[in-house]
Amino acid sequence: MRAELQGITEKILKSIKLLEQRMDIESASNRLEEFNALSENPEFWNDSKKAQKLMQERQFLIDQLETHKDLNSELRENVDLIELAELENETSILKEAEDNLRRLLVVAEKKEIEALLDGEADSNDTFLEINAGAGGTESCDWAAMLSRMYVRWAEQRNYKIELMSENSGDEAGIKSVCYKIQGMNAYGWLKTESGVHRLVRISPFDSNAKRHTSFSSVWVYPVIDDNIDIEVNPSDLRIDTYRSSGAGGQHVNTTDSAVRITHNPTGIVVTSSEKSQHQNRDIAMKALKSRLYQLELNKRTAAISDAHESKGDAGWGNQIRSYVLHPYQMVKDLRSNIETSDTQGVLNGKLDNFMASALALNVAGKSRAEANSKNL
Repeated sequence: MRAELQGITEKILKSIKLLEQRMDIESASNRLEEFNALSENPEFWNDSKKAQKLMQERQFLIDQLETHKDLNSELRENVDLIELAELENETSILKEAEDNLRRLLVVAEKKEIEALLDGEADSNDTFLEINAGAGGTESCDWAAMLSRMYVRWAEQRNYKIELMSENSGDEAGIKSVCYKIQGMNAYGWLKTESGVHRLVRISPFDSNAKRHTSFSSVWVYPVIDDNIDIEVNPSDLRIDTYRSSGAGGQHVNTTDSAVRITHNPTGIVVTSSEKSQHQNRDIAMKALKSRLYQLELNKRTAAISDAHESKGDAGWGNQIRSYVLHPYQMVKDLRSNIETSDTQGVLNGKLDNFMASALALNVAGKSRAEANSKNL
């Protein structure tokens, strides 16, 4: 086997090894049996939320086991086929097997990144907030573009998307929006998107067609499980009600049903405006607890600094990604240096490469190669 193919084979084997360690392959079958036994209990569905989460974890484990089995099987098959084709001098079969091996490496590396989603809250659902920075209509339009980008990304993963609150811009776009995104590892993937996103383009709102730079901030925090107890002192809260500003028409609120909760010790502000006042109060309180939980996660893991400091102002100093639409086409992640000229693909939700590279960097602050060597 040629040195190149031998190198590809070794990379796939390393990815498989990392998968085995992350899923604890020796105990995986026993854990699946435990999940199956729990699901057969007649009282299992009495607590539907807990049952759904357990079934989600069960399916994730099943998927991991199947992925591990498939990678091993396809690797053996193609290595055997290459060796046989070399002996028989079957060039067409050899080329097909080599192409299969290269495709398998791409799959293995993707699964390897997914295996890094083993943080305390990575498997949870998530809240996603987008806030326009300074710049008026330009920034509001950019916030709306980001909102569409993340919705497209979530739809491509078959995640459930629920609009929690939205504050429209004065002329166009949105000043702020908050979504609840539900699906396995939703928080684990999206957590790498927290930060400031910068857009450079010819403004559609400038009659002189000048180039403008706009900023919007993204903030991601996990939806906490009901069994996680977060204590909130009522005296620390300021609760305001107001009339929400939606898209207009028949859905405009005519009562003060929207709720804003301010947590005075931390300065965290959460809102909900899409339901009744009672429902909005409950939703906003859950969002606040999730934000406080995120703060605690940050302190424990030291992954990022204090929540508000890490988010920072939506301006030059806190950027994680730059989107340039003029004078050239380029999206570049400023943490991993991953870049692409497919700007429309990115704005249509093609974000996996950026998320994967940032996720790998977040593993003990090291690159994927360093993370691999640590776990092998």
